[in-house]
Amino acid sequence: MSTRESTHTGHGPRLTKADGSAIRVLVVDDEPTLTDLLSMALRYEGWEVRTAGEGRQALTIAREFRPDAIVLDIMLPDIDGLQVLQRVRADGYETPVLFLTAKDSLDDRIAGLTAGGDDYVTKPFSLEEVVARLRGLIRRSTLAVADSTDPRITVGDLTLDEDSYEVFRDGDAIELTATEFELLRFLMRNPRRVLSKAQILDRVWSYDFGGKSSVVEIYISYLRKKIDAGRNPMIHTVRGAGYMLKTA
Repeated sequence: MSTRESTHTGHGPRLTKADGSAIRVLVVDDEPTLTDLLSMALRYEGWEVRTAGEGRQALTIAREFRPDAIVLDIMLPDIDGLQVLQRVRADGYETPVLFLTAKDSLDDRIAGLTAGGDDYVTKPFSLEEVVARLRGLIRRSTLAVADSTDPRITVGDLTLDEDSYEVFRDGDAIELTATEFELLRFLMRNPRRVLSKAQILDRVWSYDFGGKSSVVEIYISYLRKKIDAGRNPMIHTVRGAGYMLKTA
């Protein structure tokens, strides 16, 4: 399956499947208010949405609906979200999953699962963040075969592959979440150029963040820990202006 993008009035280019049909998302949470809000935000993206309040109900819907992505709360009244994921995987579906988790319950199992390509957000979260993370997961899981241009971007000893979603610094593989990857890609496509927080929010999160630019600082700090730790720093802060990626 592949995706294509066409413009619309939502949070950036509309994601659809290669045949033009709508992306399908299953939202699983036992809080009806939350599933209603998420459904509204995802339908605004032009996506088809189904909801479930329990894990077993989610499995029944998943088998019939065959979603392209699942938003999955860890704490459910019957079986937990991790069991739901195991059963979805056992059915042979590699559907990407965005976990919803309480801040104090993020454990090693979720960290291990998200390292395999899935992602998570902690409650409370903004709807915009969920949409942005889902867009990243869907793009990443459904990338079409690249055209003839080289999918690799290289700046100094840092290499990013847009097809395989692999990142290497001086030959060492670096694991990034979908959002971190999008942020690094934007920086690497604009080396030695100062990018403002507003530009980064617009490009990486694909919507008007309403001034919550602290999310950029948070993700820049995540990237620095992974890209620059123990090496010559490549991600530089330009005071009062933004950020720049350049070789030492």
